[in-house]
Amino acid sequence: MAKIETMFRFSIRSINILNNVIKHRPGVILQDQSYHVFPEFHCSLSHRRFYSIEPKYKTPLASLLSNSKEQPDPNQDKIDEEEAKKQREQSWRTMKLTLLFFGVGFSCMGSYLIVTLGAPQKDDDGVAIRDQFSDYPTFKSYLYRTWRELEYYRKLIREPSRDKLLPDPLQYPYIQPKYTLVLELTDVLVHPDWTYNTGWRFKKRPFLDYFLESLKEHFEIVIYTAEQGMTVFPLIEAIDPNNIIAYKLVRDATHFTNGHHVKSLNNLNRDLSRVICIDWNSNNVKFNPENLFCIKRWDGSNEDTALLDLANFLKTIANNEIEDVRDVLKVYSLYDDPVTAFREKQKRLLEELEAQTVAQQELGKTKLSRWTPTFFRKTRLNWIM
Repeated sequence: MAKIETMFRFSIRSINILNNVIKHRPGVILQDQSYHVFPEFHCSLSHRRFYSIEPKYKTPLASLLSNSKEQPDPNQDKIDEEEAKKQREQSWRTMKLTLLFFGVGFSCMGSYLIVTLGAPQKDDDGVAIRDQFSDYPTFKSYLYRTWRELEYYRKLIREPSRDKLLPDPLQYPYIQPKYTLVLELTDVLVHPDWTYNTGWRFKKRPFLDYFLESLKEHFEIVIYTAEQGMTVFPLIEAIDPNNIIAYKLVRDATHFTNGHHVKSLNNLNRDLSRVICIDWNSNNVKFNPENLFCIKRWDGSNEDTALLDLANFLKTIANNEIEDVRDVLKVYSLYDDPVTAFREKQKRLLEELEAQTVAQQELGKTKLSRWTPTFFRKTRLNWIM
């Protein structure tokens, strides 16, 4: 190995001497771990250059040559820093323009609201009507009126549109049902369905007609839902052509709290001891949970018979003239499916009644069997005598 390195050094020196003579740089080919030294000649007709072929195992000389070729540019860091600075300046310029755009937009919107909502009301002749803010400076009076209007719209969204959602109960000689039945519309009476071909459609729950007809004499039926009126009113007209449903309450009659529309039974203007609310979501009636009869949500199944059992349950309350329905509803609130629980209790009651009827019939037959032979025996005896 030492001999090879000595020969290689000697060859390099010889090439350098020859290169100084012919003014050409040496060239080296590394191939198959053997070294070939040759002079590189440049002529005017053609230009040829020989490159080293990477050996299987890199030698110190190959590493030295590769390191000499890959020297970093000292100006590259400066160029990268300048490009990063330009990008930061561009981002900051874009952010300033965006903030300026939003600031101008909100300023224009605020000015429009103040001018529109803060203007005093005018009579038919176009004369401004004096109010409690008329004596204030112009700008201040406009601000106060704007705040008053915004507060009104906030209450309109968060609170029911009126204190009494239903009119006063009917007086004699008119007939006012003893109980009030508050029904949710969506997934209790109808089920919404949407497709690309038909859009939104509503499916009517099985036995809905029987349900309404069987309860109209005992209950004042009210629809109370968080849906929009433009959807609810035509839908109720379609499912209730006989106008059995007395009142329709929609979103403007609900409380908006924590992002949810809640039905307030306190605003119904009815005695809550005789109000039953049917819904599948307890959060919809969280202000009055003692008046809730929470049933399972209807998924649109055609085999559903829940309205039959629900009608029987409500008629049982009415026929027994329960004074405070909350006592009954409290018992059924312990069940996950109160309709099924009532059906099972009714089934057991019918079985007990049938068993009692059979027992009474058997008891009557026993008494008759004891009385009949005695009668005939006496008759026969008399006849014989």
